[in-house]
Amino acid sequence: MPPTDLHGGSLQSGPMKERRVLVVEDERTIAESVAARLRAEGFAVEIAADGPSAVEQFRTGQPDLVVLDVMLPGFDGLEVCRRIQAVRPVPVLMLTARDDETDLLVGLAVGADDYLTKPFSMRELAARVHVLLRRVERAATTPAPPAIRLGDIEINEAERRVRRAGADVHLTPTEFDLLVHLAGRPRTVLPRERLLADVWGWAEGSGTRTVDSHVKALRRKLGADLIRTVHGVGYALEVPS
Repeated sequence: MPPTDLHGGSLQSGPMKERRVLVVEDERTIAESVAARLRAEGFAVEIAADGPSAVEQFRTGQPDLVVLDVMLPGFDGLEVCRRIQAVRPVPVLMLTARDDETDLLVGLAVGADDYLTKPFSMRELAARVHVLLRRVERAATTPAPPAIRLGDIEINEAERRVRRAGADVHLTPTEFDLLVHLAGRPRTVLPRERLLADVWGWAEGSGTRTVDSHVKALRRKLGADLIRTVHGVGYALEVPS
């Protein structure tokens, strides 16, 4: 079965190496369903059922992406995310049973790139996985332009590093891509739907809360003055003084 997007279109443009996904989920039925769908999409999949085994399997298996439940035995998914990101940066799609904004922001803060709230469709999960991996691959192959300087903020795309007032700021891959997109059009109000399409690669706009959560994470890390909200429309990056 070839991989498809949320609208049924093919996500596979040609031959590609088999990519590895680690599914971390203690509910066996969900874990096996997710694994079966991702294997049908062409991925090599391993399953871990608790925090400690997830970290160990990440170290030994070197997955390209992690699908990670928040509630786990041993230690929770937030701690798993902290530990694996300390080993090697990797895209993380978090699964949560609660639609709580605080939990989502904490997940983004420890290195998650995206999240799905249970119950979710396997089709949407597969599409999110493909989009995350495609964005990482695109970033790795696209020549980086010169560093962007906006006030006391420096964005180095070649090294994927951000500094503000001379201090390094750790951003997740998605936060970095969102910041670069906003910084490329300073003071321009960009609608949430356009940000979803350009940064996340989503053709439909049902995930605008994802944009809101990532903007809040950027404000927390870089300062509340950085991004202006235009209610009912979207966001604009303000040039710091």
